[in-house]
Amino acid sequence: MPTPKFILELREKVGHDLLWIPGVSAVVLDDHDQVLLVKRADNGRWTLVAGILEPGEQPAVAIVREIHEETAVEAEVERLLCVQSFPPHTYPNGDEIQVIDIAFRCRPLRGEARANDDESTDARWWPLDNLPPLRDEELRFIKRALSPDETPYYVT
Repeated sequence: MPTPKFILELREKVGHDLLWIPGVSAVVLDDHDQVLLVKRADNGRWTLVAGILEPGEQPAVAIVREIHEETAVEAEVERLLCVQSFPPHTYPNGDEIQVIDIAFRCRPLRGEARANDDESTDARWWPLDNLPPLRDEELRFIKRALSPDETPYYVT
């Protein structure tokens, strides 16, 4: 996935030092018990739709934008799932980041799922009982999205 311009500009000033990155994730669920996933172009893994907020962008607006950019599906946010930070990560070039992620449950409005940009090689609906390998946090996001308890999760 290409590095956003504002991050490249920050890197010119701070080098490889740790940057806090504001991220958004979506569990997009349809009426047929399926979740929308994308296959990342950079590592070939299936993942939830996710992205980085642009400066000044609202999180719910950002995730709706990311869903459409990556999958051609128009969606709307139903509710907040959780807010949490992930452990720091160092890229092979030495850049350090730590993501604080805001995850939402969303529902599709229209559009056929497909890879809609160069960040993904595929996008499709997966039955909840037959998911590809996903990271533990993505499985937790899906579990929260399916829970009747609508209280957002946060670490205390």
